[in-house]
Amino acid sequence: MQVLRRFRVVFNAVRGHFQEIERRVGLGGAQVWALNVIRDHPGIGIGALAKSMDIHQSTASNLVRLLLRKELISMTKASQDRRHVELQVLPSGLTVLNRVPGPFEGVLPDALERLPAATLLRLEQDLGQLILLLKADQQAAGIPLAQLSGQDEHP
Repeated sequence: MQVLRRFRVVFNAVRGHFQEIERRVGLGGAQVWALNVIRDHPGIGIGALAKSMDIHQSTASNLVRLLLRKELISMTKASQDRRHVELQVLPSGLTVLNRVPGPFEGVLPDALERLPAATLLRLEQDLGQLILLLKADQQAAGIPLAQLSGQDEHP
């Protein structure tokens, strides 16, 4: 029961962070994270955005579509290869990011980055065993937590 309680604490911390972001800026956590990546990498393409966020390219495309619809980013054809696009944050997107309570990628990725390597390895192995027992869908690994928790809009 103690382990279950600890999972609840983690999930509630994640959900609380996403809810605070949504309350402050009207965007879900994955949208804010994508917006931040685009700001930090002007001209990034959708494939590189997906790789940077460790999500499926179709998920990144959906996030980009939402950010375009909200007029927070712009998308232009790359001058070198017209099949690729370049994404840029618009001033309205910068305004949103200035109001976001960090970390932009979420509290869980931020906390995991700060754990020692040995702890991360143990955690990965132990969670791997749990995932096998749950017979969980491994493809869920490419879905941002904000979308799993129901905090992000779905296109």
